[in-house]
Amino acid sequence: MTFEEISNKAKSEWEALQKGNYILVGTATCGRAAGALDVVDAFGKELKRRGLEVPIIQVGCMELCYAEPLVTISKPDSLRVVYNNVTPEIVPRLVAGYVAGDDPCLELALGTLEGGDEEAVYIPELPRYERELRLILRRCGYIDPESMNDYIANGGYSGLEKALKISPDEIIVELKKSGLRGRGGAGFPTHRKWEQCRKAKGTPKYVICNADEGDPGAFMDRVVLESDPHQVIEGMTIAGYAVGAEQGYVYVRAEYPLAIERVRIALKQAAEFGFLGDNVMGSGFAFHIEIAAGAGAFVSGEATALVAAMEGRRSEPRIRPPRLAEAGLWNKPTLLNNVKTFAYVPSIIERGAEWFASNGTEGSKGTAVFALAGKVVNSGLAEVPMGTTLRQLVYDIGGGIVKDRQFKAVQIGGPSGGCLPEALLDIPIDYDSLREAGSMMGSGGIIIMDEDNCMVDAARFFLDFSARESCGKCTMCRLGTLQMLHILEDITAGRGKMEDIDLVLALAEDVKAGSLCGLGKTAPNPVLTTLRYFRDEYEAHIQEKFCPAKVCTELIVYYILPDRCDRACEHCVLTCPTEAIKGGKGEVKIIDQEKCSKCGTCLEVCPPEYNAVVKLSPVSSLPSPELPKRRSKK
Repeated sequence: MTFEEISNKAKSEWEALQKGNYILVGTATCGRAAGALDVVDAFGKELKRRGLEVPIIQVGCMELCYAEPLVTISKPDSLRVVYNNVTPEIVPRLVAGYVAGDDPCLELALGTLEGGDEEAVYIPELPRYERELRLILRRCGYIDPESMNDYIANGGYSGLEKALKISPDEIIVELKKSGLRGRGGAGFPTHRKWEQCRKAKGTPKYVICNADEGDPGAFMDRVVLESDPHQVIEGMTIAGYAVGAEQGYVYVRAEYPLAIERVRIALKQAAEFGFLGDNVMGSGFAFHIEIAAGAGAFVSGEATALVAAMEGRRSEPRIRPPRLAEAGLWNKPTLLNNVKTFAYVPSIIERGAEWFASNGTEGSKGTAVFALAGKVVNSGLAEVPMGTTLRQLVYDIGGGIVKDRQFKAVQIGGPSGGCLPEALLDIPIDYDSLREAGSMMGSGGIIIMDEDNCMVDAARFFLDFSARESCGKCTMCRLGTLQMLHILEDITAGRGKMEDIDLVLALAEDVKAGSLCGLGKTAPNPVLTTLRYFRDEYEAHIQEKFCPAKVCTELIVYYILPDRCDRACEHCVLTCPTEAIKGGKGEVKIIDQEKCSKCGTCLEVCPPEYNAVVKLSPVSSLPSPELPKRRSKK
């Protein structure tokens, strides 16, 4: 069959689906974690009980992870209604009300679904979509990721068809005009990598998709692979044709079993339809893709370390040059790009470079996908034009800070990124602006922090991650990050000295200069940015032995206010893991500071009407001189 025939058949089946009732349930990892599979079972049982034959389609992530499980009920000539936080208990109400009847159950609805037919779907009732521009996420949560027909019917493989009709050099020129830069973190111009690999001597050549997503709080690549894997396969195939490679690999961490399964299904389908194999779409071009499951080391996200892992060696970076484009996998020319980078390629080829370059800023074209995590109301993904400000991302899309707390900082760029304060909320998100602020774009992970976060402790957390994940090859990365970590641990424990600040700054510069790969060079960023923007918190920890956010356990104490304690309440006594709280019924409770592990359980379980447990720091601010003294650090 020709591509036109395949496309027409797929569109015909898609149109037939739209003419009837159907139910979409998001069953990506976020949906499954919230109980989506139970919801699927509940719909199946309820439909069977009522004798209704309505397709239940498992789709990917709609990026509204905070609202999972998400269910969309579509009826022809009527509203497509999206329901959030669906549980098996309310499924009968939805089936009776809207599947079998005419009541859309709007009291349970998040909004209505609009768009589709090769364009991004959206929920007009949610103002966030006024800020978003979904290019590679436009089909996510809308099509069945395990259906080739769904992908083709919504524009899939049109980019590959067009690419095979032009020369490889023309493809690379188109990428250059588009301004696409690598979305893996460094922002290297995509066309330059492709051009270097194409011109490199030696065969065979390889194409590798880097899906080793190891940043804390990052899940963009996983969502793309779980929700729309064919666009990555299509992008890789175009890349293979452009650089002259016949073999590709998707390197994905084994901790992503659903992503691996859906990519495996997509690869099988692509081969069956002739989009992979010895004669791709009858062009005479041969290209095959396999999955390489990685062990999950953070350093494997670095290009040369990834290649070492694929070859069965210890995952360590190596000196460059030679670059991977000249000597990569098995010492052969290799093109390596991120999941999102490949996902953009088909649309750029199909719609043209000018279309892509019309979005974004002068030096950062297109859109960027971010994972919002931490103290944000609407956790999940967002795809926005480059140049969108942090404020717009956190408040207009993320919904602001949970419980209306005060925004404090945003960690952008993963553990190697920087912590930016409220004063920089209006900074545009692009490669150059973030670099000037001391941070970096990274792969797209964003962690939002509020007034209850200690910035010294936050820097310690990210530095601890980097120190543990260091491959150990470079002395400065292996020992320098560890020594920096020890200094920060001393500061958070009240043992710091003012000269420690100068020492950690000097160590940071040494680690940056003495590390071979980008992971080591950027590991000090959280420390450098927190010292740059939150130096007063370091000084409070050192000079006053005081944690302003009341986070660092050695610098806080829990105390029960006698005049607020209900003598009949036993909540804190029954839940204290160290039995540090004394007092029975009829007695005011007292915390034995010698036994207190400062876990905070007593504060969590104290009934809000009493609010008797307080977390205090420093001792000088305590409400009563009778408060037990804190233990001195020996």
